[in-house]
Amino acid sequence: MANNQTALTEGVYYILLSLTESRHGYGIMQNVEQLSKGRIHLAPGTLYGALNNLVNKGWTIALPEVKDSRKKEYKITEKGLEILKEEVLRLEELAKNGRDILEE
Repeated sequence: MANNQTALTEGVYYILLSLTESRHGYGIMQNVEQLSKGRIHLAPGTLYGALNNLVNKGWTIALPEVKDSRKKEYKITEKGLEILKEEVLRLEELAKNGRDILEE
C-alpha cells in the first residue's frame, strides 16, 4: 500500500464503506450487516471504539450535531477514501493471486 498502511480489518473496511454516505452509529451497524450478508455484526462498543480510532486517524469525521437529535453522524474523509481505495486494490491483488494459483 502506498502509505505503508497495514491491511484493514474486515470490520473497519465495512465501516469505511458504510461512511461513503453520512450515517449514525445504528445506521452503520445495519449497513455493515447488510453489506456483509450478516457475517459481520458490530456490537456498539466495538463500533464506537473503531469510530473513535478512525476519527483520530483522520479517516472519518463526526458531523456537527443536529439540534434536538441525539444521533451523531459520521462521514469518511478524503484521507479515509484514499485508504479505502488502496485496500480495495490490495484485496483485488490477493484475489487475483489466489485465482492464478488455483487455476494452474
